[in-house]
Amino acid sequence: MSNEQPPRRARPLPRTPVALSVLNLLNERPMHPYEMRSHMRERGHDRAFRIKESSVYDTVARLADRGFIEPVEVNREGRRPERTVYAITEAGRDELLVWLWDLASEPAAEFPPFAAPLMFIYSLGKDRTLAALQERAARLEADISASAAYRRAFEEQLPGFPRIFGIEEEYAQAMRRAELAWVRATLAELRDGTFPWPTIEDLREGGLVS
Repeated sequence: MSNEQPPRRARPLPRTPVALSVLNLLNERPMHPYEMRSHMRERGHDRAFRIKESSVYDTVARLADRGFIEPVEVNREGRRPERTVYAITEAGRDELLVWLWDLASEPAAEFPPFAAPLMFIYSLGKDRTLAALQERAARLEADISASAAYRRAFEEQLPGFPRIFGIEEEYAQAMRRAELAWVRATLAELRDGTFPWPTIEDLREGGLVS
């Protein structure tokens, strides 16, 4: 019998937003966790998740434990504590590419948060539903304006910045505009009666409530 040990396989990748950010940063070049956290803030990753020092360090430890990243050097600047520099491994790069492919190519099966209140919005009553949707439309308009202003300011500060690195906010802005268009159209239909609001008697006659 051979005493040769089977090759070590990486344990399952912890698929969290922080892990995705860490792997993407290390796919560019090796760096230490503090540097990763700084780049996350600079690049606006906090628009997608909360950037906490503890979560970054915990994620780095889990990824290293599973073989997706590895320490490559330890350095010290002045009196600061030693900092371990990490690099992505071949297994980590393979998992990153598979993960990104899955996220980009497969539509999520889950409902967006707005779907839950819409499912039960009849209980709010027509007048309050109109008021709630009007408030939502106003807030969406404000968010759209704020995003557009931020993008203009960003482009003025960094002319020629590659569009691909801001594509997630471009998508978010498109989703806000699409939702605003739907909310406005639904409000108009509720107001003019082309979106009928049934009475409780209508629902009983139709066998929808007892």
